[in-house]
Amino acid sequence: MITEFDSNSKYDFSVFENVELINVKLSELTIEQLEVLYQQAKYCQAMTEADTDTLREMVPEDAVFTHMSGKQQSREEYFADIENGNLKYFKIGIDSPVVEADGDSGTITYTSVLNANAYGTKGVFRMSGTHRFVKRDGKWFTDN
Repeated sequence: MITEFDSNSKYDFSVFENVELINVKLSELTIEQLEVLYQQAKYCQAMTEADTDTLREMVPEDAVFTHMSGKQQSREEYFADIENGNLKYFKIGIDSPVVEADGDSGTITYTSVLNANAYGTKGVFRMSGTHRFVKRDGKWFTDN
């Protein structure tokens, strides 16, 4: 659950209906940290909507995705699995995020709580990880 929200903030996380922020105080984050967290929430929302157009805008072409099983996929292989329903994300929690931002680079380390159907296995999956972001021309992108 979000423990606080500044309604004057331009970062309205409530627009992400399928993303839950857990164990985070938004008022304790800098503007840059909020920007990075907002991009992560946008990324997660796009995953739940199978919105690969938005994901393509955010993820570099040479990105490699590593699954819990260790299986690795190119960006297009991963997106194809989202598009065809082999990977279906229903809700994603961002639990206890530690957000760092310095100039044009940022990272978010957190536990992802995925309510998903992954290759026929339905359940809630928890995994920790770090997502890196870079800022280009004032906009944040993933840096896998």
